[in-house]
Order: sequence, then C-alpha cells, then structure tokens
Amino acid sequence: MELRYLRYFVAVAQTRNFTRAAEMLGISQPPLSQQILRLEREIGTPLLKRLTRGVELTEAGEVFYQDACQILELTGNALEKAKSIARGVSGQLSLGFAGSTAFHPAIFTLLRRFQTRYPAMLLQPHEASMAKLMHELEEGTLDVAFVRLPCESSKAFNLQIIASEAMHIVLPSSHPLSHSNTLSLQQLKGTPLITFPREIAPSLYESIISACLRSGFQPQTGPQSPQISSLISMVEAGFGFAMVPASLCRIHAPNVSFHPCDDPALTSDIALAWRRWDRSASLQHLLQELKARSRDRQS
Repeated sequence: MELRYLRYFVAVAQTRNFTRAAEMLGISQPPLSQQILRLEREIGTPLLKRLTRGVELTEAGEVFYQDACQILELTGNALEKAKSIARGVSGQLSLGFAGSTAFHPAIFTLLRRFQTRYPAMLLQPHEASMAKLMHELEEGTLDVAFVRLPCESSKAFNLQIIASEAMHIVLPSSHPLSHSNTLSLQQLKGTPLITFPREIAPSLYESIISACLRSGFQPQTGPQSPQISSLISMVEAGFGFAMVPASLCRIHAPNVSFHPCDDPALTSDIALAWRRWDRSASLQHLLQELKARSRDRQS
C-alpha cells in the first residue's frame, strides 16, 4: 500500500468532499476518486459512503482513518528525524577525553556553545588514555577526541589546537620550596619525580624527562600515578613532585602547592582530533563552533 493512498483518503475523510479534498491536495477530482476506489479494492471493503453532497465514513472507514492518521504522523516524524540527523542538528556525537584535558575551561566553553546551538544533539563523553582514544577514533567508535599534544598517532587525523598551556610543578606543602613562586627543575634535583605510565601520553612523558635532563639531572622516578589527573593526589600523599598542565591547578588540594616552571619549552597543547575522511554534518557544526570561538578570542 502506497503512502499517497493514505494521504488521499485522510484528505477526503477530513473534508467529507472529493472536490475540496482534491483542491487541498492539488490534484483533479477524478484521479482522486479512482485512487480511493483502488484503496478500497486493496483493503476489500468500502471506506466511504458516497452521498449526493459529499461522503461519510463507513464503520471500517472510521477505524482506518484513525490508523491512517497515526501512520502518516509517524512517517512524518521519521522523515524529520532522518533529515535532522543528516543536517547534523540532532542525533548523537561521541566525544573522547584524555583524562587531563577535561579540566581545561576552553573545552567546555566550546561544548556549551555547541549544545546551546544544537540542543537536540546528544553528547556522549568517554574518558580514556590518548593511545586508546586514538584507536577508538580510528575504529569509528568515537567521532572526535580531545587530546594532548604531542601525540605520536595524531598524524593519522586532522587536528585543531584549542588551547596551549604551560606545565606547572606540584609540590607537597611540607616541601621547603612550597612557598616559592616560579621554580626551576634544577632546584628539585633531589626530590623524586612522580610520573604517569609512559603509554598514557608517550610524548608528554618524554618532554618532562627531557626537561629534567636539560636542567642537569636524571630524575629519580618515584611511584607512578595511573592518570595525569591523579598525580596531584600522590604529591599530596608525599611521594614527591609532579609536572601537570596549568589547567589542573584548578583542582582543589589543600596540601599541595602549584608553581610555574622557568622552562619555556615545557608546554602542552590541547587539540581536537577527528578522522580525515569524516564529513558528517554534526562534526562540521562542531568545527564551525570552534572557528567561531577562535574568531571571538581574536576580536
């Protein structure tokens, strides 16, 4: 059964007149009458009583009319949903976060702008190590990922830097230098360095170790933290000092102190990563919001 049969029948049932229904549908009256007859033959029972001045619904026609209206409404809704998803204004967008990126306000400013503009879009956040995020992005289980640069596998994807931040030194409040302002790594030569596992962020790990070597010492590595964001808790427990991105200084920890580092090369960029071939409308909308944010910052 064709949907146009349902539309024709509903129009006749609502107007109770073939001529007015034909005008409403934008067709002539004879073809409309023929289509309704075909519908009745297909169903096997009359749906309309033809009267001198119009039509009335039969008992079967009354029931069929209610169902036809629901079918047309559901079909219309399904079409609108499909069109809306194709336009990127609804559906879902899966977002990956490297653990330490979740603290930077630039990311949530971007997502808030995007959600305000596209309220019907469901954002699905997922946190994992950068290596796992890149794998999931490549496999298509993630649409985009917020990662820290440098990141080795990032060359396989498009990248747009969102923010650049310095690395800060974190000390326990009991450390003799905890009341200092800017510190050099050389001053911490005898203090154990708390690191995260290298596989979580290999390049960032290497940049921290290299900074220590540039300062003239091989760092004495202490216990490792499972994530970058949990380094602060281990410093608070007294295991040593750590290096964290500046945005993590927003974490409230009463028994630690945060200090700028005098090594200007020790920085970390946060970037949005996505597959090079992905041209989905929802992704393009997110990138447009990112460009708009950049323009606002420059103006």
